[in-house]
Amino acid sequence: MTRRNPVNRAQRRLDRPPRERFATRALAFEVDGDTCRGTLYLPGGDAADPPVVVMAPGLGAERSFGYPAVAERFADAGYAAFLFDYREFGASDGDSQAVHPADQRADYAAAIDRVRRVDAVGRDLVLWGASLSAAHVLTLAAERRDVDAAIGAVPMLDGRAIARRRGAKYLARSGAAGLRDLIGHRFGRGRTVPIVGGTEELAAITEPGTKRKYLDLVDRDSTWRNETPARSLLRVANYRPVGRIDEIRAPTLLLAGTDDAIVDSEAVVDAGERLSRGTVVTMPADHFSPFGEDFEPAVGHQLSFLRDALDR
Repeated sequence: MTRRNPVNRAQRRLDRPPRERFATRALAFEVDGDTCRGTLYLPGGDAADPPVVVMAPGLGAERSFGYPAVAERFADAGYAAFLFDYREFGASDGDSQAVHPADQRADYAAAIDRVRRVDAVGRDLVLWGASLSAAHVLTLAAERRDVDAAIGAVPMLDGRAIARRRGAKYLARSGAAGLRDLIGHRFGRGRTVPIVGGTEELAAITEPGTKRKYLDLVDRDSTWRNETPARSLLRVANYRPVGRIDEIRAPTLLLAGTDDAIVDSEAVVDAGERLSRGTVVTMPADHFSPFGEDFEPAVGHQLSFLRDALDR
């Protein structure tokens, strides 16, 4: 997890912190008998009790897909960052690549418990997510009272609204495929769909221009497959964390891209207005460019928010 220079096409031109300015160590934890694996990034020097940012990948992704660059910048700024793979993805147990929001939130909760046992980090807890993982972060921030700050980059707030914007044909096809897989996989007759596809494909992400952007973030050494069980479509479409926004009490940053074809930036602004301690930043970016060509302004907004929210 410390390979660099570069590991994907989208980040070839990024300036990365010198390796001696942060340290990494492997961490693992158990969830319902399976093992999740991740990397803990620690600030260099004599940083005492740094706040810890718990991070996980977006929809159908692995932790190596551009996220280490963000974790490195957090560590370089004096924060610890724990970036992990969900079960069924990446280095964690399982390889079905099934997207199950409730299970992934359970993985987040277990990751928090694990990092709490690390002596090298402090008590301040930040939850971080992008795309689908931002939805998990917002749901957990609504449920928990030990969260000191939360960051949701290009957050998927309403899976139902995203699916509806794709039209009636998509709704019918995805519903039928999802139900067939939900029943059929129990008898060895499951089916998969692409995680990201073209506008006419039945995939978890179909918006124009997104396939190339997504694939440009894929780690060149990954064994990831562009497929997920079709039942994942049902689970994502029925996931609506926007309904719990009002319950969040921690300072929360929502970062929206005005050119985002997946998440409506106006919906993010509307959600931000319901936060009791919310900060909303809109910037000219798409769903994936905060990890590529718009990385610097995006990570700059996040670091500025953390300084204010944690008073550091």
